[in-house]
Amino acid sequence: MENDNPTNVILEYPSMLPMGTTTPRPTAFVVESGITYIKGDATDPVIKDGYRFITHICNDIGAWGAGFVLALSKKWDSPGRLYRMWSKDNLKLGDIQNCMVDKSGIFVVNMIAQHGCEWSDDRPPIRYVALYCCLEKVSKMLKKMSTDEGVAVSVHMPRIGCGLAGGEWNKVEEIINRTLVYNNIPVYVYDL
Repeated sequence: MENDNPTNVILEYPSMLPMGTTTPRPTAFVVESGITYIKGDATDPVIKDGYRFITHICNDIGAWGAGFVLALSKKWDSPGRLYRMWSKDNLKLGDIQNCMVDKSGIFVVNMIAQHGCEWSDDRPPIRYVALYCCLEKVSKMLKKMSTDEGVAVSVHMPRIGCGLAGGEWNKVEEIINRTLVYNNIPVYVYDL
């Protein structure tokens, strides 16, 4: 039985890695429902101040190597390396893992919100309750960091859960609005 109501939060801070090559700046900004939509690369946040958190969905079986993680792995080694180390400890839906990837304040948050990698009984791998739990934990973590350290925070992501995980953007967007946007955390969603 899968765990759709987890409570564990794992925080990892690996050694800081040098920043990768830069990509062209985004050309379009559209704000809808408290989310800013940008044409650009989610691994190159448009905001250059404060702590920037790149969030994405991972599966609960330790598989890393398709979808958005390819772009992450091309730029930084630590998110994949830490996820694979973490997967040995029995991944649970709703868990998050935070790792700093650049000393300028860029973090990657691995969120366990996908059950396996395949559709089962016409159900996609995404688990919306787990995604809600993950983003609620991210919201709390960022609010605490912002308050305790007095630094601006922002979240950057592709259209999480809507590629290989098979999710529907309108459902994911609602979860983002009920967690991050509700907690006044700036959210930037990138489309290539």
